[in-house]
Amino acid sequence: MTYEMKGAQALDYRYCHYGTSRLAFRGPQKALTGPYAVFLGGTETFGRFVERPYPALLEPMLGVPCVNLGLPNSGIDAYLRDPEVLEIVRRACFVVVQATGVQFNSNRYYTVHPRRNDRVIGPTPLMRQVFRETDFTEFNFTRHLVLAMAERAPDRFDSLLREMQSVWVERMRQLLSGAKGVAFLLWFSEHVPAAHHTSLTEEREPWGVDRSLMTKALVQDAQLLEVVPSPRARALGTEGMVFTPLDLPATVGLPGPAAHREAADIIAAQVRALEVLPRSLLQG
Repeated sequence: MTYEMKGAQALDYRYCHYGTSRLAFRGPQKALTGPYAVFLGGTETFGRFVERPYPALLEPMLGVPCVNLGLPNSGIDAYLRDPEVLEIVRRACFVVVQATGVQFNSNRYYTVHPRRNDRVIGPTPLMRQVFRETDFTEFNFTRHLVLAMAERAPDRFDSLLREMQSVWVERMRQLLSGAKGVAFLLWFSEHVPAAHHTSLTEEREPWGVDRSLMTKALVQDAQLLEVVPSPRARALGTEGMVFTPLDLPATVGLPGPAAHREAADIIAAQVRALEVLPRSLLQG
């Protein structure tokens, strides 16, 4: 376990912006003038508490800039609302989109913050009608909201779950279809994806996503990539992660350096197998 006291956070993520985007991404900023790969996703792709997340590990393996556009606790909405990001995706040699939870996207029941998709802006009239006994002022985060509805009104929660999953598939297809290069949908979690999501109170990430949803989301020549860290990588826990003592609770469930290395190896192997990059660029 590693602790480095550097003020409020242990790692300097070197936040940067691309073009006109209002989203702050992990740096260092990459040049987009030649061939490059781009990575979108949530906390795992961003690489919280990890000095070299899998996009950074892939760069020397593949020989092209690997642009990390991961956003902690993000959904698909933040990307689809950002024309600059969509243009970066369109021009990439290949795109990897990590599957994030279904709760992070605006839908017919509630709206989320346009950039911080884990924040609830408010319920819609439909939400108030279906869960009419609920005081929604107590909810600021999507996870808290949906898990509370699952516990308090399981007889009505199924309609909310179906809506979140339907929106997830629709918007993931929209995001993947914007890539002119090969697109990969990445499952990066401690457990294998279930065939179908059945638990109303399951908190494992990505919440609400199952194999059937990911299959439905695949468009054109998009490929499914599955990364489940090995028992050895999981057993290492926080070893090699960089965080302050106050950050310790936030490390629970996050992949460490060993898991990121395994993810990079799997992605690199698939990229090489599909000959996604020109042969002259591939190294090693």
